[in-house]
Amino acid sequence: MRRKWKEWWSRARAFWQERTKKQKWLVLTAAAAVLLAVGVGVFFATRTEMVPLYSNLSPQEAGQIKATLDQRGVPAEVADGGTTIKVPKEQVDALKVELAAEGIPNSGVIDYSFFGQNASFGMTDNEFNMVKLKAMQTELANLIKTIDGVEDAKVMINLPQPSVFVSDEKGEASASIVLKAKPGYQFSDEQIKALYHLVAKSVPNLSTDNIVIMNQFFEYYDLKNDGENSTGATFASQQQIKKQIERDIQRQVQQLLGTMMGQDKVVVSVTADVDFTQEKREENLVSPVDEKTKQGIAVSVQRIKETYSGSGAPPGGAAGTGANEVPGYQNANGATNGNYERTEETINNEVNKIKKQIVESPYKIRDLGIQVMVEPPDPNDPNSLPPETVNDIQKLLGTIVRTSIDKSEAQTLTDQDINNRIVVSVQKFNGKPTFTQTTPDRPVWWWYAAGAGALLLVALLLFLWLRRRREDEEEEEERLFAPPLSTEPDLPEPPETEAALRRRQLERLAKEKPDEFAKLLKTWLSEE
Repeated sequence: MRRKWKEWWSRARAFWQERTKKQKWLVLTAAAAVLLAVGVGVFFATRTEMVPLYSNLSPQEAGQIKATLDQRGVPAEVADGGTTIKVPKEQVDALKVELAAEGIPNSGVIDYSFFGQNASFGMTDNEFNMVKLKAMQTELANLIKTIDGVEDAKVMINLPQPSVFVSDEKGEASASIVLKAKPGYQFSDEQIKALYHLVAKSVPNLSTDNIVIMNQFFEYYDLKNDGENSTGATFASQQQIKKQIERDIQRQVQQLLGTMMGQDKVVVSVTADVDFTQEKREENLVSPVDEKTKQGIAVSVQRIKETYSGSGAPPGGAAGTGANEVPGYQNANGATNGNYERTEETINNEVNKIKKQIVESPYKIRDLGIQVMVEPPDPNDPNSLPPETVNDIQKLLGTIVRTSIDKSEAQTLTDQDINNRIVVSVQKFNGKPTFTQTTPDRPVWWWYAAGAGALLLVALLLFLWLRRRREDEEEEEERLFAPPLSTEPDLPEPPETEAALRRRQLERLAKEKPDEFAKLLKTWLSEE
């Protein structure tokens, strides 16, 4: 057995010595990587991974949880300055459920669940109001903690006291909030605005003016004005719209006249007066159903007609001036005839009742002016441009002005008013203007494709360079470790004798099958 170990060791040593330097380094690197992987695997397989059970705890809550876990024999670690409790990963879910069932951690704050657990008839109004205010503060603080970037929040609310006198004026509430922000976190204006409105909508009779919010470093978060309704933003937006309208009309006129005269023969300038007044009105209109007869639909009709004709007894009485007589009474002779006729008609007509809520667009071109400079075909001869061409340009620009101005304004303009808004000047250009042609934007996928192609090209070049370097290193190693070439000519080997052949066979048997060679050697020695 000992001889076998020596034989194996000699074979391994010979095999190792026959390897090149590069192969030895590869074998050592692979062995080290395997040992390192095995060690890391054993380390992670045997260690206990501790994960946070609760974070951002107060010292009172952390002490309560640690004492409970120690009584149960659960290994626990305190981290992050006493604000985090860590337990084994496989027990974290079960511990959360069990501790929550026992009401742990108990922070001592009062929330709305207090009323369901401790409601009693013996509580006075003052006690109830105090508990209700405390619960409102706690619930609002918990709501603020859910916002990204807020670790903790303290809320103080001051509600107005009810008055014993009847009054239309209601007291205003106020709120003070202290936020514990995460280190390095910056709240955006939208988040501050949302936080102000969240607090204002959670407390009755609380406006954003009565809210103060600061962080733990006494830095105030002020509610900024809405950027869309500010004067500066409105002016900038209006100026941008005005420039866009002028640019579009200028580009249209430049393209139209440039095609007719040449792009370097025309210069266009446009000035526009835009009305940004936005009107919102409500119209309640009544119109007849039939526009021709101006009548509506008869919903109900009532006609009453009375006619009477006949004779009656003549008036009678004693004429005179006595006590029983009517003074000045005229006596009639014979009978009288009477006629009576009465006609009454009532018609209830239904009409069209139209209710319109109209919001007019605030972008109306109230006035427009176009100034055009044209260079004649012969710059040195202004008369080389025919007057007919100038009139055509004038008419063309007049059409653009009339169709661009708002219809209510354009209807009151005469042809002379339109011509007064157009100026066509024919003169030589001393400096040719340069026109920038906008190139069409490439699609987004084109840029991604170009980037991917560039990365593939860089990867291909790097691969070819590494391959070339590897080939050079292999050639260098072959050149260094190659046996030197003999300069002497090869001589023919002498024919092998029978003794030499037997000797070589014995050597091969000793190397390949040492046990059989030993038996054979013992047999020879015993025969001798």
